[in-house]
Amino acid sequence: MPVRTAIVQATIGLHARPAALFVRAVHETGLPVTISRDGRPGVDARSLLEVMTEDFPFGCAVELAVAPDAIPDRCSPGDVENALDSLRVLLESARSR
Repeated sequence: MPVRTAIVQATIGLHARPAALFVRAVHETGLPVTISRDGRPGVDARSLLEVMTEDFPFGCAVELAVAPDAIPDRCSPGDVENALDSLRVLLESARSR
């Protein structure tokens, strides 16, 4: 399963604007990305409500993943890897603050 780990750098965590920016970026990938932390089951990263409800505070490590059986046929493994890399960079950048 394609997976990336990121550290949430938004000072308020994934709430309000940072969460909306992240969810919008996930939608742009066209992939069914999940986000999780602390070994919990992943939530749908395309859902602003699920992301904000799960509570991803500043400094927490999150895991971004796409289940292999959920990858659309139009996407290559490289496309998925690049999408997860870009989402990781977003979560760890000043843009998410």
